[in-house]
Amino acid sequence: MSSLPLKEKLQTLQCHFTWDFEIRDKVDAAHILHTVALRIAHTPYPNQAAYLALQAYLCHLQGRYEDALQSLREAEEFLARDHPGNVPRQALVIYGNYAWIYYHLAHYDVVERYLDQVSQICRSLNSRSPYAALIPEVHAHKGWSLLATGFRHGQQATECFQRALAEDEANGEFLAGSAIAAFASWTHSRDFQYKLEAKKKFSAIIQEEPQNYEAKMYLAKILETWDRPQGEALVEDVVRNSRDPEVLRNAAKFFQAEFPEKAIAILERAISLDPTYHLPHYDLGRCYKQQLAAAETDRREEIVAAGTEAFKMAVQKDPASVFAKLALAEMYGEKTPEYQEEIYLNLLSEVSSLSKRCQQAVYLGFGDFLFYTRKSLPEAAEKYKAGFAIAGSIWEKETLRRRLQEVADEFQQRSQTTEAAAIQHVLQRNTSPNYRNYSTRGRSWRLERQ
Repeated sequence: MSSLPLKEKLQTLQCHFTWDFEIRDKVDAAHILHTVALRIAHTPYPNQAAYLALQAYLCHLQGRYEDALQSLREAEEFLARDHPGNVPRQALVIYGNYAWIYYHLAHYDVVERYLDQVSQICRSLNSRSPYAALIPEVHAHKGWSLLATGFRHGQQATECFQRALAEDEANGEFLAGSAIAAFASWTHSRDFQYKLEAKKKFSAIIQEEPQNYEAKMYLAKILETWDRPQGEALVEDVVRNSRDPEVLRNAAKFFQAEFPEKAIAILERAISLDPTYHLPHYDLGRCYKQQLAAAETDRREEIVAAGTEAFKMAVQKDPASVFAKLALAEMYGEKTPEYQEEIYLNLLSEVSSLSKRCQQAVYLGFGDFLFYTRKSLPEAAEKYKAGFAIAGSIWEKETLRRRLQEVADEFQQRSQTTEAAAIQHVLQRNTSPNYRNYSTRGRSWRLERQ
């Protein structure tokens, strides 16, 4: 056994505690935990252990160490079931996570036992490092975890699965991970080459696994503007047969723009399968909001009531969801602006603890309320400027820039030239030379996986 201090040994492990994950804040971790639970329950691939190992790490971030250990115990059970002839290689990441969690619990004798197990496996693999082996199974664990923590990590996940496939090119799990990583990279970058790659890979997966509804939904999304009839046929198959609430939620998005009533029916089925999952409730509210924009007068009250209830349920299921609260505020504003303002004031009181994107969204929402509902230009300008100063989401920043320009124009029309000039100064000072190139593409970069 090496004479290095425990912490130094732990830092050489290949596991979630040494990988660089972009977990933005506690709200982000809680959201990922819910989506990871759905993946564990519904994944069509033998990768539950990878998701459970990630779940253990996320529980650790929340200080839930017994839950973290239970996740790792379950991961070992899945390994014994899904990879009976390959448990040691598959277990490297899990043992590494065990070691780190027991280190945080100050159970150093247990830490040593897990480090010894890792070391024995690494020796059997002729690894240069006593505590790390960069083998396909480890690359795949990292790839799945990157995808589960956000499609913005698509290119990193692609690299992981490419490394795994370089040594095991026919492995179905690695091929599936590579396909989803390519899809994630396309949704985030809009690089056409990733789209072609994902289409080819999902088509091959579906040929082999006709009941893989997750793969069908991803392929349908690729075909949405490319071959709409084929895409729609795939989604119809998904809607008829899938029992995965997240897959059904994505199916609803496919129809939302043209057929909101159909999207509502699909979301209601997703909710019936998992009433605790907040995003189908949130998306249901968005469908009602879309209906409201085109509703006849005699239906507006009914739609407002349904939309308000949907957003209330989204907040109830996930009280930390800032976007659900903002959506509920807007729906309240249809009948009771005082309730709408109350939500903004409450969010503003805790804004410093939110992610940068959420901070921007709060200032934008409150600014819109002050500008369009209260007709208070100075107060609206104050909120827009506060949001615009935050380096968060490109799309939110561009929207705030447009709002500030609207306020400046309004000031100019009222001959309040000093106020208009002050806003123009803010806009010029906070716009980098390359910003406009990014801002025109901001909306397409947004991933609809809140």
